[in-house]
Amino acid sequence: MTDALDEPTRDVQRVLVVTAHPDDVDFGAAGTVTTWTASGIEVVYCVCTSGEASGDPTTPPETTARTREAEQRAAAATVGVREVLFLGHPDGRLTPSLELRRDITRVIRRFRPHRVLTWSPEINWEFLVTSHPDHRAAGEAALAAVYPDARNPHAHPELLVDEGLQPWVVHELWLADGPPERRNRVVDVTDVFPTKLAALRAHRSQTGHLPDLAGDIRGWLAETARRSGLPEGRLAETFQVVSTA
Repeated sequence: MTDALDEPTRDVQRVLVVTAHPDDVDFGAAGTVTTWTASGIEVVYCVCTSGEASGDPTTPPETTARTREAEQRAAAATVGVREVLFLGHPDGRLTPSLELRRDITRVIRRFRPHRVLTWSPEINWEFLVTSHPDHRAAGEAALAAVYPDARNPHAHPELLVDEGLQPWVVHELWLADGPPERRNRVVDVTDVFPTKLAALRAHRSQTGHLPDLAGDIRGWLAETARRSGLPEGRLAETFQVVSTA
């Protein structure tokens, strides 16, 4: 890691988290989000799909979607996030389309975040499961929405002309689950581990069957901390942070 441990930035008042599915943020960044909300930062979740392409294939997709949306709202409340937006794009078929870029740009211009956290559009070959195509598509679309779309008055002109949404510059982009060699920010989440675990347990349809969720997550975060140079016994989440000002 090239940067020091992260501390909440005083001039960051609002953060937008863009994910592909319900539960992505809780596996990858719920500890970090908890540290932000605890410091007074307002965080909003923007979820591109409703996770309907999961679980029992005999269950109607709309039923699965309602379940997973409710689980994400419950998990968000656990970590201090009050607003969760679902964009309704198709689960398992997400692409970084102009439509998705427009929808994320709309949220950015409405919420006007100082920081956006999303998933890396690159593949993490060390742990491929985190590089689901939907994750990378959400990250690529969010990156394009941050730069250049949200700040460009000519991008998606209907947002300005029809909806009155003025351009907005996001100054900082955080990317989760990218290639380890690109990660330059460490967040110590040891003290908020119980909160992260509670958020994950709120996703009963996704985690209820796991025999040792706490042990698995603790082991993963401990290894991340070790690789980041933190002392024995610490837990960490790591990100690639990019200045976009």
